[in-house]
Amino acid sequence: MASNAPPASAEVGSNTVSTPTSNSTKQVVVCVFCGLCPGTSTAHLEGAKALAREFHKNNIQLVYGGGTGPGMMGEIARTLVALSGPDAVHGVIPEPLVRLEQEDFGVFDEDVHGRVTVVPDMHTRKQLMAKKVIEGGPGSGFVALSGGYGTMEELFEVITWNQLGIHDKGVVLFNIEGYYDGLISWVQTAVSSGFIAPGNAGILVEALEAEEVITQLKEYRVAEGRANLDWGQK
Repeated sequence: MASNAPPASAEVGSNTVSTPTSNSTKQVVVCVFCGLCPGTSTAHLEGAKALAREFHKNNIQLVYGGGTGPGMMGEIARTLVALSGPDAVHGVIPEPLVRLEQEDFGVFDEDVHGRVTVVPDMHTRKQLMAKKVIEGGPGSGFVALSGGYGTMEELFEVITWNQLGIHDKGVVLFNIEGYYDGLISWVQTAVSSGFIAPGNAGILVEALEAEEVITQLKEYRVAEGRANLDWGQK
């Protein structure tokens, strides 16, 4: 049975803050939420590859959940590492999932999937991924590719954090083959039913192509209904 120890190429989670630099010189960092599975349509994996190519063109660093299998996570990481090198990808994975990854897909290989940080739990994972985005340069943000329960949970948390004023980064839904049409319809229904303020409907924006994802992040505008709360961080 595979060892439960962190992989040799991984670093143990750290919340050390990088030396401050001006926004204009910071690299764009985009956190991608997506499924561990490939989906039944090849369009989903093709979308992940296309997004990785756009990240390469625009010198964007990917932060993601650290999956290395044949699904969405592994595909976007492998594609970007092949194009931009290991430093372009930062996977963040909880220690309990390391054993599962190693049993199913083997040891982590930085030359294939990029840098990996092992953290103790899911909460620390999401906190660190969000922190990397918040510290990124203009155009940094969060993107949801196709996925399941975990993708939805992560997506709605960063939407809520935006609504509450915890961050002001873009949140983009990459809607491949209409996969998220139902979610977009739900947001519209929630607005018309009075559960989401009209001024907050624009927190989540849609993109139909990989190139449009980058455009939406660059041109993202903070929703007018967003709360102006002081969380002691900027």
